[in-house]
Amino acid sequence: MAGPLEGIRVIEIAGIGPGPFCAMLLADLGADVLRIDRAERVRSDRPGVVPFDLTARSRRSAAIDLKHPRGVETVLRLVERADVLTEGFRPGVMERLGLGPDVCLARNPRLVYGRMTGWGQDGPMARAAGHDINYIALAGALAHFGRAGQKPTPPLNMVGDFGGGGIYLAFGLLAALLERQRSGKGQVVDAAMVDGAASLMTMIWGLYQTGGHSLEPGTNLLDTGAHFYEVYETSDGKYISLGSIEPQFYAELLERLGLENEPLPEQMDKAAWPQLKARFEALFRTRTRDEWCRVLEGTDVCFAPVLSMPEAAAHPHARARRAFVEVDGKQQPAPAPRFSRTPNPLPTPPARPGEHTDRALLDWGFSRDLLASLREAKAIA
Repeated sequence: MAGPLEGIRVIEIAGIGPGPFCAMLLADLGADVLRIDRAERVRSDRPGVVPFDLTARSRRSAAIDLKHPRGVETVLRLVERADVLTEGFRPGVMERLGLGPDVCLARNPRLVYGRMTGWGQDGPMARAAGHDINYIALAGALAHFGRAGQKPTPPLNMVGDFGGGGIYLAFGLLAALLERQRSGKGQVVDAAMVDGAASLMTMIWGLYQTGGHSLEPGTNLLDTGAHFYEVYETSDGKYISLGSIEPQFYAELLERLGLENEPLPEQMDKAAWPQLKARFEALFRTRTRDEWCRVLEGTDVCFAPVLSMPEAAAHPHARARRAFVEVDGKQQPAPAPRFSRTPNPLPTPPARPGEHTDRALLDWGFSRDLLASLREAKAIA
C-alpha cells in the first residue's frame, strides 16, 4: 500500500506539536517524509524519541547539524530533490540558519515551503512565544468553550495546534502542490495557528452576526445551552452525549425516553432549556451508561456514549472500521481519511533521531564517499 501521496518528497525540519502532526498526515498518505533531527540529539545521552511521540510515526530520520556550514549545504542538496519543506520555528530562525525560503527556492523553484507558527510570519505578535491556549484565546475561540457561569475550558490542544495548525498547513501544502501543476512554480505557505483557529469559528461567526449565537457561553444551541445538545451523567458515574437538534430526531428522543405524552415546553423555547435540562439530568441518572446504550445507540436520536481513549478503540464500530491500529505494541488512531484506489500505508514506529541518516541520504542521491566526508566533519550524525 503506497497511498495517494506516493512519490511526493517532503523535508521536515523537526519541531514540536503541529509541525510533526502535519508531517505525520503527509506520511500517513504515502509521502516520503524525511525528518531532519538535530545532530546533538544523537550525540547526547538523552533518549531519542519518547514513547508517546506517535506524531513522529511513518517517516525516516536523518541527524544533521544545522549550525555547521556543511550541514546546511546538506539540507540544501536535499531541497534540490524535494517537493515540500516544512518548518516550525519562530520567524527569522530559518533565515539565520541559511535555510530561509529565498535561499531554498533559489535552489529549487518548484519547492513548496511550509511555515508553521502560532502568530504568523508578521504582525506585532509574530516573534512572541506562545502555545495553543494563547493562540485560540486571541483568535476569539477559547472564550466560547465553557459552561454558563464558568471560566473558559481549553479543549486540549485540538483547536490551535492540530485543527488550526497542522491540518491547515497540510491543506495549504497540498493546495500549493496542485497549483504548481499549472504554474510549475513553488511558493511559501504561511500557516498560523491563530489564523486557523479563527477560520474554524466561521460558522459561529455567521450565527453570531445573525443573532443565532450569544456571546455568553453555555447559553447557545451548540455550547451546552440546549438540553438536547448536551452531556449527561448516568447512574454509574459515566456519561452519554445527545445531539437531537432536528425536530424529527428530538421527537424520537422523547419517544424513546418515554416523554412523548408529557406536557413539556417546546424544544426551541430557550427560556425553558434549564427546566428541560434538569428533567433530562434526573432521568439519565436512573440507568447506567450501558443501559442507555441499549435504548438509544444506533437510533436517529443522535446519541453516543462518552468513551475514554481505550474504550473508543474497543468499541464495535471502531473495530469494524479498523479505526485504531497497533504498531510496535502501541495502540494509535489509524491514518485518515481513506481512499478507495490508493489505500493508506500502515503506520511505522517513530524513528530515533538519526536512525536512517545513511540510508535516507543515499536514497536522496548522496554518495557513500560524501557521507563519510560529512560524518568526519561532524556535519551529520
